[in-house]
Amino acid sequence: MSMSRIVPVTIGANPPPRLDKALARDVPEEAHLSRSRIAKLLAGGAVTRSGVAISDPKAKVAEGEVFEITVEEASESDILPEPLPLSIVHEDDDLIVVDKPVGMVVHPAPGSPSGTLVNGLLHHFGGKLSGVGGAKRPGIVHRIDKDTSGLLVVAKSDAAHHGLADQFAAHSVERSYLALCHGVPHRGDPRLKGLRGVSFEAGDTVKITTHLGRHKTDRQKQAVMREGGRHAVTRARVLETFGDHAALVCCNLETGRTHQIRVHMAYIGHALIGDQTYGGRRRLWSGAAGAEAGNSFARQALHAATLGFEHPVSGAQMRFDSALPDDFAQLLAALQDM
Repeated sequence: MSMSRIVPVTIGANPPPRLDKALARDVPEEAHLSRSRIAKLLAGGAVTRSGVAISDPKAKVAEGEVFEITVEEASESDILPEPLPLSIVHEDDDLIVVDKPVGMVVHPAPGSPSGTLVNGLLHHFGGKLSGVGGAKRPGIVHRIDKDTSGLLVVAKSDAAHHGLADQFAAHSVERSYLALCHGVPHRGDPRLKGLRGVSFEAGDTVKITTHLGRHKTDRQKQAVMREGGRHAVTRARVLETFGDHAALVCCNLETGRTHQIRVHMAYIGHALIGDQTYGGRRRLWSGAAGAEAGNSFARQALHAATLGFEHPVSGAQMRFDSALPDDFAQLLAALQDM
């Protein structure tokens, strides 16, 4: 038998014109109910006023009105714990920072039901988990592609889940990736100057601002869109060049859309080495140093190297760095061997 709790919400002064927005603004912070969770509870008839259920998110509200939200206690996750090796960079009562290896999927999905980071974290946590979203599972607030390595922060408590989610939504989290790309992006390239959404900032940083959405014909891919999609901003700065054939770049994410760096780098004509999805069959010139290593590289050369954020509970500034994984480091050494 599932347990439930009642969360009373008193509407404050100058309420928003819609019920869903008013509830999101005035719900007690300790209830740990996100806007999306409130929307689901509204739709499910869990919000009442004077004992009458209200499911219309656009319903009018007035100052002083009291609503009650019935919240079912978090259920146990149906994802199975697995004793997987995890590289833990930091852990406290509220969150954990993990250095994800290449080849590990973050969350179970069709085709990847086990062996994921979430399976490993469920085993590691041993039951002490966030109940955000209605199920006790690790609070995933951002993801890294299966074949991208590097740093990921995961919430353990409801407070951390909401606090981290707010920081990601506000784009205040520092996320820097190291990547090896085909060619060398530079401000003197006339093709880049005329490309929609591309501009240059100090330090020869290329800023790419577009909308990203699902590819029209290949639903597994993302694509730059003129209309629709979601706003996406990437900044790419060249750190090292290998002739005109390749470059080591630092990519900073302002937003965090699916495959964002991979799509944006391909869009400006500098797809990541090894990226079969967005780089097509592009290869390094056979006469270039490191060409053989680059052409045989089995994944996109992308690593989540730096992660910085404010601790959602203590308020402390947190910043972590991750060393390059062996395959990436070996490829970089091969390109440098000129």
